[in-house]
Amino acid sequence: MPDTPKPGLPDLSDVSPDILRTALQRGWRDLCRAPGYAVVFAGFYVLGGWAMLWITQATGQTYWLVFAAIGFPLIGPFAAVGFYDISRRITQGRPLVPDQIFGVILRQSKRQLPSISAIIIVVFLFWFFLAHMIFALFLGLSTMTNVSSGYDIYLTSNGLSMLAVGTLVGAAFAALLYSITVLALPLLLDREIDFVTAMITSFQYVLAHPVTMLGWGAFIAVITFVAMIPAFVGLIVVLPLLGHATWHLYDMLAYPGETEAVPG
Repeated sequence: MPDTPKPGLPDLSDVSPDILRTALQRGWRDLCRAPGYAVVFAGFYVLGGWAMLWITQATGQTYWLVFAAIGFPLIGPFAAVGFYDISRRITQGRPLVPDQIFGVILRQSKRQLPSISAIIIVVFLFWFFLAHMIFALFLGLSTMTNVSSGYDIYLTSNGLSMLAVGTLVGAAFAALLYSITVLALPLLLDREIDFVTAMITSFQYVLAHPVTMLGWGAFIAVITFVAMIPAFVGLIVVLPLLGHATWHLYDMLAYPGETEAVPG
């Protein structure tokens, strides 16, 4: 079955907790079916996390690790397209051909993926800039004794205020990015539409189903944060699980009632 995108937008059905549970179950199935791809794709983000840790320790600027840890999940969608393609192939009963899967992002380079990726980068960099400004606003005039070995500065009134404001602002950015990408990325892989239409469609769908979709987003945020605690190693499992599950969520919303092919 060729990977020819279908024209136009699909009629997305309503989401429900049962659909989210099914998406997770199918995502776990795909992760177990193709663990090697999970290690390769998610491994880049684990290495990125280790690099952030090393830079923080080498420079002694621990506040960068705090803000980077909050903003790090924002770049997760870059690995997602590979997981989407794997899940799509499993759903359609097609073989997992390595060179086709690893080239999925390259094959998308002539379509809309680079544009939406640029939007994600801009949002991430703008958040990083604001995070630096928030730190300077609350702690810029504080006496910094040795933040690489002591965290007492964060327990002061200014430090706690900085963490509170930074968390709220970071959550707002994460919610915005989640809303415009949760369905936009699988839409761009499946349909021949422009990235603006895909983002608007995704955002409108979240607005139309705020409780369920924002609950799904909160679940993604929590499980991703927990996965980063053990030196980012948990991302090897969590990123593929969420990537596969997101595709199945889209698949069930765009093609409700269709029977999935389960190869032997």
